[in-house]
Amino acid sequence: MYKTLHEVKLVVGVEKEVKSLTSHLQAIQAVSDDAEEKQVKDRAIRLWLGRLKYASYDIEDVLDEWITARHKLQIKGGADKKTKVCFCFPASCFGFKQVFQRHDIANKIKEVSEELHDIATQKDMFKFESSSKSSERPRRVQSTSLIDEEEICGRVGERNALLSMLLCESSEQQKGLHIISIVGMGGIGKTTLAQLACNHVEVKREFDKTLWVCVSETFDEFRIAKAMLEALTGSTSNLNALQSLLISIDESIAGKRFLLVLDDVWDGDYIKWEPFYRCLKKGLHGSKILITTRKESIVSMMRSTDIISIEELAEEECWVLFKRLAFFGRSTEECEKLEQIGQRIARKCKGLPLAAKTMGSLMSSKKTEEEWKRILNSDLWKVEEIEKGVLTPLWLSYNDLPSRVKRCFSYCAVFPKDYNIKKDELITLWMAQGYLSAEAAEQDEEMETIGEEYFGILASRSFFQEFKKSYDNRIIACKMHDMVHDLAQFVSENECFSLEVNGSEELNVPNSLDEKVRHLMLIMGKESTFPISTCRAKRIRSLLIEWPEFGHSSLNGEILEELFRESTSLRALDFPSFYLPLEIPRNIEKLVHLRYLNLSDQKIKKLPETLCELYNLEKLDISGCSDLRELPKGIGKLINMKHLLNSGTRSLRYMPVGIGRLTGLRTLGEFHVSAGGGVDGSKACRLESLKNLEHLQVCCIRRLGDVSDVGEAKLLELDKKKYLSRLRLEFDKKGGGGGRRKNEDDQLLLEALQPPLNLKELEIHYYGGNTVFPSWMASLTNLKSLDLCFCENCEQLPPLGKLPSLEQLFISYMSSVKRVGDEFLGVESDRHDSSSSSSVIIAFPKLKSLSIFEMEELEEWDYGITRTGNTFINIMPRLSSLTINYCSKLKALPDHIHQTTTLKELRIGECDLLEERYRKGEGEDWPKTSHIPSIHIL
Repeated sequence: MYKTLHEVKLVVGVEKEVKSLTSHLQAIQAVSDDAEEKQVKDRAIRLWLGRLKYASYDIEDVLDEWITARHKLQIKGGADKKTKVCFCFPASCFGFKQVFQRHDIANKIKEVSEELHDIATQKDMFKFESSSKSSERPRRVQSTSLIDEEEICGRVGERNALLSMLLCESSEQQKGLHIISIVGMGGIGKTTLAQLACNHVEVKREFDKTLWVCVSETFDEFRIAKAMLEALTGSTSNLNALQSLLISIDESIAGKRFLLVLDDVWDGDYIKWEPFYRCLKKGLHGSKILITTRKESIVSMMRSTDIISIEELAEEECWVLFKRLAFFGRSTEECEKLEQIGQRIARKCKGLPLAAKTMGSLMSSKKTEEEWKRILNSDLWKVEEIEKGVLTPLWLSYNDLPSRVKRCFSYCAVFPKDYNIKKDELITLWMAQGYLSAEAAEQDEEMETIGEEYFGILASRSFFQEFKKSYDNRIIACKMHDMVHDLAQFVSENECFSLEVNGSEELNVPNSLDEKVRHLMLIMGKESTFPISTCRAKRIRSLLIEWPEFGHSSLNGEILEELFRESTSLRALDFPSFYLPLEIPRNIEKLVHLRYLNLSDQKIKKLPETLCELYNLEKLDISGCSDLRELPKGIGKLINMKHLLNSGTRSLRYMPVGIGRLTGLRTLGEFHVSAGGGVDGSKACRLESLKNLEHLQVCCIRRLGDVSDVGEAKLLELDKKKYLSRLRLEFDKKGGGGGRRKNEDDQLLLEALQPPLNLKELEIHYYGGNTVFPSWMASLTNLKSLDLCFCENCEQLPPLGKLPSLEQLFISYMSSVKRVGDEFLGVESDRHDSSSSSSVIIAFPKLKSLSIFEMEELEEWDYGITRTGNTFINIMPRLSSLTINYCSKLKALPDHIHQTTTLKELRIGECDLLEERYRKGEGEDWPKTSHIPSIHIL
């Protein structure tokens, strides 16, 4: 009896314990910044911090379980209240089963509270000082903080020498293959130097193909051969044998002068290199290989004919590099006051460009002389344990970050070196771990916005590099320098790992996979077997798996069932694309902490209904699951869902009615319109139900041909979705099943689907209207990207030249368009203009990229007017990329393309008449386009 009363009291007091636990944890975390700064010199502090970190994880888990239990009851409401026997406690009414569950959580809270009390007691021994850094708002990043690499390289002599070697004629003795090596220690800019040379205009013209392969630490012959072939052919290879790949490379380089860059070569095994050497020697005379390496032994092993040795920057060059970043935007008076301190800091960078960049970026955020002196006199400069002092500048910059950003940086150690990190994926993983939620709640902002801000802070501090950008100059991917990656590994303290798995070997992870590792990426080799030991990592929070392109069945439902049963702390689970049938076990419901689940490109036919018990799930990626026929009917229970990525789920017959209850949804990859009636009529969500999704930002609506009543589209009130920025509207494919409305009805329907004026990206596919597009298209003044595809009945293009913000335009498969003329510009001739003053109208004022594909009937592209009255027309003044493919009847490019000075890239493929006119040195119009830096006639 006593025990029962004790247990009831324990359950009743849970909420009080939760509050006490939270406040104690916050009090200890307030000194964690001071502890982290001192840990480098004190092993005892380092051990204490580790203990705090792992206790914090346990606390997060138990609090998460507590909140989830409450949410579960709220969602289920009182569906069976009449039959439930209740004990009533302050928060809710619980049945017997819920009491026992709550008691279990109460016991866990009691255990972690005791552990936290011990940690707090030990804390007092170290006399830490409280810091506000853990909760401070990170300073917003100015876009000017990211300086162009070319401006700050500072290696004029080495760059000129490399260009000379790349552009010089190879001697006959070299038999068509000239090998150049750039040698130097880490962090001194070998890769940047190679990139600058490869992007030089004359180098681009010299070679038919430039292939860039990142080798990194292991010379994996199969991976390197595959990457080379894909760069040569522009498509993914499905060859599975090294010899087959080498034969294909041999065939692909025949008659071509190529430049191959092998970046960051470490492995000096000649046996691995020899097959490549023999194969590549068959390239056209003048072909060259450029190698970057830290090891001089690699130079002779790979038979280099020329060597460029890269040393540390001279003191003056290091100072110039530091100064450009640190003093950017400062007044002359400020610069003079800080110059002497800055020079002393620059000298501490020891001639390493990466260190100078990092410290310059750090000091640009420091406003006062006192702040500069504090960095100059920091004790961390004296710590040789941090990789013999080489990482000290990076450590100083890291140490200056707000605590919330530090966690985001250390997480990056989960990726292998030289990994191409997708920015949106990284932010998703940060979100799944809860790194962004606290500040998002405090500032009432989207977590993605906070993530973008944190990413910007790390980029501005030179923790990221080699950025890939979208058409509108947004960063979409990046890499980390090897030394920065070393720092991330150092600060993550065995918490984050990336491991290559080859053959059937089991994992061999330092410091026990069960206890230390929280975030794990597995890079599976071609013939590898999924390591069962992964399933026993009970406290793992991220599991990211990368498999070869064609995976195999070693990861099956039985293994997944064990994984779900044991690894219940998972917050992010990213499966590879298997291309094999895979069944998701019902016990996935055990992953109650899961925020992000990626099942994209799987051969999944059905998702278990128990998936809908994952109440914390925020992002579900099932894009490319083309065999999936229906979504779980209980999907409306996933109240925290913000992103449902289901593009490419073409077999879905309908959307369940629960979709309309996901009012927090930001992304809906595809909404499949149901024809209504029949067996699916009662459980299918109607188009008008999307009206409830007020926060929608990205949406695609498919099978619009099945909308029986245009009035239903009007009820959707798409134009009132003020957050909607990306929209795809897809009608039926020609010959698709079901009843197809008349073309006139397509026009009425598209008119009714008017998007909000702030829309940024729009795609319209399979529209059946005859001649005109909707009138609202001209009002989309914020539209940046437009894609018109398979609008086969349209005889002319809409007046897109009027759109003031349009930067990217795709036009394809519009088989009724025979001529592109004045209507495209949206400029009308004014023959009655009698004014004497002249002016200029700009058509397509911001267009940067134009792609025209499969316009099989297009014969002419020209404009009848270049002026209207006294007004001159300037056409596409910012166009930098033009691609035209499969337009066999098109006779010539318009004059404004010949006259433009902004065009950087022209690509023409499968266009016989154009190829003949613009072929290098031969075509009659070659002189009109020869000024364009990059021309590809395929």
